Amino acid sequence: MRIGTRGSRLAMAQADKVCRMLRERGIDAEPVVIKTSGDIHTSEPLHVIKGGVGAFVREIDEFLLNGEVDAAVHSLKDVPTKRPPGLATAAVLRRESALDVAISRSGERLSELKEGAVVGTSSTRRAALIKRHYPGLVTKNIRGNVDTRLRKLRDGEYDAILLAEAGLIRLGISLPVERLDPYEFVPSANQGVIAVVARPGTAAFEAASALNDFDTWLETRVERLITSALDGGCVVPMGAYARRAGDDLDVVCEVLSLDGRRQARVRERIPVDGYEAHAMRLAESLAANGGKELVEEAKRELKG
Repeated sequence: MRIGTRGSRLAMAQADKVCRMLRERGIDAEPVVIKTSGDIHTSEPLHVIKGGVGAFVREIDEFLLNGEVDAAVHSLKDVPTKRPPGLATAAVLRRESALDVAISRSGERLSELKEGAVVGTSSTRRAALIKRHYPGLVTKNIRGNVDTRLRKLRDGEYDAILLAEAGLIRLGISLPVERLDPYEFVPSANQGVIAVVARPGTAAFEAASALNDFDTWLETRVERLITSALDGGCVVPMGAYARRAGDDLDVVCEVLSLDGRRQARVRERIPVDGYEAHAMRLAESLAANGGKELVEEAKRELKG
């Protein structure tokens, strides 16, 4: 099987993991590197690149639809909820961690940083959360792969940076980090989950589907239903996190203004049975509590 992937070290680590899991099941699989515009425009904030992260996924989708690769590996949080005809998610791997982490140059926690300290992130969600919970700190855009961001931190361009813990785990990077509470610092929907996409009805789709983790699939499905219902996209400061607990799912979702001052938030435990209807009800509640207004406001401001 030819597994399409971006060429960053993290993307390759994810593709290698999928290939290894397939080989353990007796299926020959190798990664195929596809260079996308996201690998070229590494200095601009994601929200100013046309289509955001989803645009990079669509470029790989074209290779898959054209039959140049048999499947593709993505970070699920980057995969748009609206997918092209002829493609579907064959599997989601067990989530390693949904959490954001903060890494500071001198080992301080975010609450210990001096006023005016600069925190690097390319995410509008993380920036809004910093502004909300740590108003004395300053956020500054940062792009590049994990190694590049860590180098910029060491070089003194930033006092701290925010990353997804799952990326550090996949890269085998062990550093002192502050793990941020997912019910206070709500993660991006589907953060920490690797997805395998293929064409339904193909041998590749059938082979990849054997890798699916059902609990993670349930959790990410709830998160995607909520963000899709509000049309949040990947650049709006919105988070959604679901965690299975027996026959229930513990769900928290929120939307923030870009300056972090306003917030719409819902947290509820919903049953696994009928989870789709319950997820849509939560989305309606979030929208009615001001979430939809904040989503539309963020889109207008980012477009401007």
